[in-house]
Amino acid sequence: MSEIQILDSSGRPFKASAYEGAGHGMNGQLRDWNPRSLMADAAILPNLDLGNGRAEDLVRNNAFASNAVQLHVDNIVGHLFRLSYKPRWQRLGINEQDAISFSRDIEQIWTEISDDPSCWLDVERKRTFTMIIREAVATHTRLGEVMAVPFYERSNSPLNTGIKVINPNRVSSPSGMDTDRIRGGVEQNRHGAAIAYHVKNTSSLLYGDGMDFSWQRIPKFTRHGRLRFIHVFEPTGDGQSRGANQFLSVLEQMQMLPKMQKTKLQNAIVNAMFAATIETEMGSEDAFALLGGDTDSKMLGAMLGKIADYHSGVNLKLGGTRIPHLLPNESLNFHSSGNVDNGYVDLESSVLRWLSAGLNVPYEQLARDYKQSSYSSARASILEGWRYFMGRRKVIAARLATQIFRLVFEELVARGEVKLPRGARMDIYQGMAAWTNCEWIGTGRLAIDGLKEVKEAVLRIESGLSTYEKELALMGEDYQEIFAQQLREQKERAEAGLPKPSWIQADSFAPENIPQEAA
Repeated sequence: MSEIQILDSSGRPFKASAYEGAGHGMNGQLRDWNPRSLMADAAILPNLDLGNGRAEDLVRNNAFASNAVQLHVDNIVGHLFRLSYKPRWQRLGINEQDAISFSRDIEQIWTEISDDPSCWLDVERKRTFTMIIREAVATHTRLGEVMAVPFYERSNSPLNTGIKVINPNRVSSPSGMDTDRIRGGVEQNRHGAAIAYHVKNTSSLLYGDGMDFSWQRIPKFTRHGRLRFIHVFEPTGDGQSRGANQFLSVLEQMQMLPKMQKTKLQNAIVNAMFAATIETEMGSEDAFALLGGDTDSKMLGAMLGKIADYHSGVNLKLGGTRIPHLLPNESLNFHSSGNVDNGYVDLESSVLRWLSAGLNVPYEQLARDYKQSSYSSARASILEGWRYFMGRRKVIAARLATQIFRLVFEELVARGEVKLPRGARMDIYQGMAAWTNCEWIGTGRLAIDGLKEVKEAVLRIESGLSTYEKELALMGEDYQEIFAQQLREQKERAEAGLPKPSWIQADSFAPENIPQEAA
């Protein structure tokens, strides 16, 4: 008798896996779970438009989805995205003092340009620099990527460089057909590096999706090497051409949550709609017999009308103290809404925890529910979310901001409005990374107990584990601005005859009795 063998889908003898997850599982639960191993583009691009459309629809109509996007914007960017310019002066061959002076000049020029209410950086003249970054973070959360086109046009503005924000939905392969070199509208070289983007032209129609069926090819760089198209996303796989939006893992649950709420609300309304009902023991057959056996609806309607006239005549009241007078065989039954919750709050909380895990935002902030949180648990949740937000700030917001800053810096140097320090051994094209090295300061970390966290910051500084620059950056402030303002305030207080601030008089910061040898 031949040995019995179990064959797999390829006709080869089936071999049990050392990992339970790669086998059939206990009692065969995993037998029908056979997903394909796919490259990043094969997993994302076939349903890219549908996934993006669903995510945007959720953000428009779902309060929790809208809140999730806003949490990303507020925690990553905040009300002001500050430049902290730090050229690598050792690499450039300039001394430190010249580098500090140069940094202050650049930061002042940048602040004047980026925060100008005339919105010179935006070709549409609608957004300041901070607004561009806020919109970019919101777009990345909804669609998984950020796209923009830099322009260089002669104009009456103080800056010829302008940024045109591009909706990623406009980028697609011509006629919707991907090829070996054009995937999702991104044209690539043989190594997978982007060399051009195919963007749908906007439509002049009043309604519709706002896009024509014609495409414009925009190179990644100009022939002079200047950046022509900005595309920012965080790849998660080999050869990935487009980004995946943040909502893909929770679209189903997030779509069902409003339906659950509406169904529960309707149930509560129905239960509360009738406070009392009048019931009669007379069935329909008895009623028809009373009417002479005629089942005509007109006769039944006439009888019900007479009953209603009777009730109206005796002035039945439910909200008053009058005892109702009913017809024979009638009874008055009172109803209560019962348990309207019936476990729904726990179910909703479970769904929201799923959503918070998928969207990488703290549950308390997503659900706006702090009633069961202690100081320790809320702080742990917010710090965990803060670590994620800082990663997004560095990879998405700061990367986009630095690319825009480079374009502006290049123009300012080319026009002679910025003079490089003397002695530099590299021009801006030889040392672009060194000349445009910078950090970006966004919103500060949320402080649950301000006193405890200030003490913590002071201890870190005094023990040498941190600096004023880092601690003030956690608060969303620039330490140089704070120090300069403190000096101005001290001078003004002295001129006005006011005492020094208490923190200056404290012995731990400024001892009154300094030994002579130490002085």
